[in-house]
Amino acid sequence: MRHPSAMRPSAPTQAARPWAQAWQAALYAEDGFYRRAAPAAHFATSAQGIPGGGELLARAVVMLAERHGCSRIVDLGCGRGELLARLRVLDPGLHLTGVDVVERPEGLEVDTWIVSPGGPTLPAALRDLQDTLVLAHEWLDVVPCPVVARDEHGVWRAPSVHPDGTETPGPVLDGDDLAWAERWLDRAVRGEVGLTREAALADLLSRVQTGLVVVVDYGHETADRPAHGTLTGFRAGREVPPVPDGSCDLTAHLAVDALLASLARDVEAHRQRDLLTDLLGDPAPPVPHNLASTDPAAYLTALARCSALATLTGGALGDFWWLLVPVPRPAPPPGLG
Repeated sequence: MRHPSAMRPSAPTQAARPWAQAWQAALYAEDGFYRRAAPAAHFATSAQGIPGGGELLARAVVMLAERHGCSRIVDLGCGRGELLARLRVLDPGLHLTGVDVVERPEGLEVDTWIVSPGGPTLPAALRDLQDTLVLAHEWLDVVPCPVVARDEHGVWRAPSVHPDGTETPGPVLDGDDLAWAERWLDRAVRGEVGLTREAALADLLSRVQTGLVVVVDYGHETADRPAHGTLTGFRAGREVPPVPDGSCDLTAHLAVDALLASLARDVEAHRQRDLLTDLLGDPAPPVPHNLASTDPAAYLTALARCSALATLTGGALGDFWWLLVPVPRPAPPPGLG
């Protein structure tokens, strides 16, 4: 298996290009991975692929919408609308919008569907959002960004990559990318520069007039930042080498501390285990055994719910970051209201 950090100066027949460009094309070009493949066929998330998990996630989103006075929900990077379908059942009164790079799936009941260019570029129609909860669930991790690595002299470079995954060292890093790497990757030898994610989130926030933006994703901070980066691939339920040929998903974790610093505004940062426990309850208490004899159906339902909640709040899923960014109504001018 080819390790992404194994750079060598070989020159396959297909030209190499910067990782961010290759990544963008592999996922979002006309024949890119996400235009051909349904995400649920390749990996599980809290929204799909975990029995009972999607319904619990939907309940948590509805509760957040209620807490923040949101009557509309936008699911950004919604796949084939699995979560939206559950939201429709839970609260038919919510105005639901799906955003993804494909056309609306047949039979999916939503109020609006917007086709997106993919990556950091948001669709023009996504704007002037009021009383809206925007859910960016595992969106930023598939926003392509520069991949950087130190050479044998410790100098930061931006590797170029061929479609088969073979890398060449690339140019010496400079400008904003170098400044970012020096600030946030000081103990790493390889990583992903998060400036494109930071700009994409700022763009998203600018489109919300009132409501709440919820970013849910894998992430790391300086203290636990992986020394060799997090870029990887997924195909058919398995993690695979990150090859930018359109055959697999390509994803990298968020630099959460850098993302928060870029916002310069109030943000609630939670781990999934803590927020879901707050919203949905503690998964630890056992289901009363006497319920099995008095109401077997309710007993099985309760068991399934506890199992799903334990999965969502445990292990890697429990480590997910939830960043809640409120967009409040402007204060009235002095003397009014």
